[in-house]
Amino acid sequence: MKRISQADILAMDNYYRTAFVNSLPGIRQANLIGTISKSGMTNVAVFNSIVHIGAHPPYMGFIMRPVSAERHTYTNIKETGFFTINQVNEAIYTKAHQTSARYEVSEFEATGLTPVFSDAIQAPYVAECNVRIGLTYKEEYPILCNNTILVIGEISEVYVNEDALNSDGIIQLQQTGAVGAGGLETYYSLNKLMQLAYAKP
Repeated sequence: MKRISQADILAMDNYYRTAFVNSLPGIRQANLIGTISKSGMTNVAVFNSIVHIGAHPPYMGFIMRPVSAERHTYTNIKETGFFTINQVNEAIYTKAHQTSARYEVSEFEATGLTPVFSDAIQAPYVAECNVRIGLTYKEEYPILCNNTILVIGEISEVYVNEDALNSDGIIQLQQTGAVGAGGLETYYSLNKLMQLAYAKP
């Protein structure tokens, strides 16, 4: 195996280094985070840093890049207190990827994705997604080593295709057409290998 030291990583071309380090964690679920501004401008952006925080009460979080630059997702969440997490699937992953571009209009409009709303969450869901999660902003934690932020939301509601939810409460990602992201620009289809029993000694 080739050894790549930290010095080697730091000496890489900026784009190469970013792609390399982002691909190290392997495949992560690609998601779209939907928000809306106080003035009513919808926003949607692709993220692969969604994390499970806890189940009782139910929390999820994501890593927000440094806000030294304008970050509509973060600003909208702070202003309204709401956001949605929508699982990207095989039918829309190219549109989802395009939401990372910088637009002067709503990414929904620019990419052809469809915003839909519920009575409980003041943020748009993505109609084309088969798993949609509505969250209320709970708290955030600055990550001082690189000025990113862990944003945590409390799950208020979930929309999921009924045939994708098994008797154990596990969402079957192959049924939803879920797509994984490896790094920033590479997408993978997911295939179930097996559901194992709860591990005990």
